[in-house]
Amino acid sequence: MNTRDAAAGGIFIAIAAAFALGTMDLTIGTALRMGPGYFPLLLAGVLGLLGVIILLKSFGRPSVEIGTVPWRGAALILISPIVFGLTIRWLGLAPSVALVVAISAFASRRSTVKLAVALTLALTLFCVIVFQRWLGLPIPVFNGPFAPLNPYFDMAYAPFGAAFSAIGSALAGVVAALRGLFGA
Repeated sequence: MNTRDAAAGGIFIAIAAAFALGTMDLTIGTALRMGPGYFPLLLAGVLGLLGVIILLKSFGRPSVEIGTVPWRGAALILISPIVFGLTIRWLGLAPSVALVVAISAFASRRSTVKLAVALTLALTLFCVIVFQRWLGLPIPVFNGPFAPLNPYFDMAYAPFGAAFSAIGSALAGVVAALRGLFGA
C-alpha cells in the first residue's frame, strides 16, 4: 500500500465529510433552483469521490515515504486569504490582489521573480476587470493611500472599456440562453 496516497485520499475524504456536514443546515434545492447548500455539497461530493479513488488506487502500489511537509508553501498559502481580508478595505482591490498573488507565487520553491511579477500583473488586472467592472462589486480599485490612482486607472481602462463590456455582455447572453434552455 502506498501510504502517501492513502493519507492524501483519507484527508480528502475527511475534508469532504466536514464540508458535507456543514451544509446540513442549509437549503439544498434542486439542480434548476439551487439553494445555498447545493454547490458546497456538490463540491464536497466531488472531493470525497476523488478521495475514494485515490485511496483505492493506493492499495495496488508500492509504499512511498510521506516525506517532509513544505512548511514555507503551506504558510504562504494559508496567510494569503488572511492578508486579503485585512487589506481589501484599506488598500482597495488591485493592491490587495497584487499582494496576495505575490505572496502566493513564492509558495513554490521553483517560482522566480519574473514569474511572480507576471502572475501578479495578469491576475490583478483579471480580478479588477471581472469583479469590479463586470460584476460591479462596490470595492474601489484603489483605496486609502492609493486612492489618488483611481482616475489614472479609469483613463487607462477607458479605451478598452467597450471591448470588455462587449465580452461581458456576450457572456451574460450565453448565461441567459442557458437559463432559457434549462428553464431556470
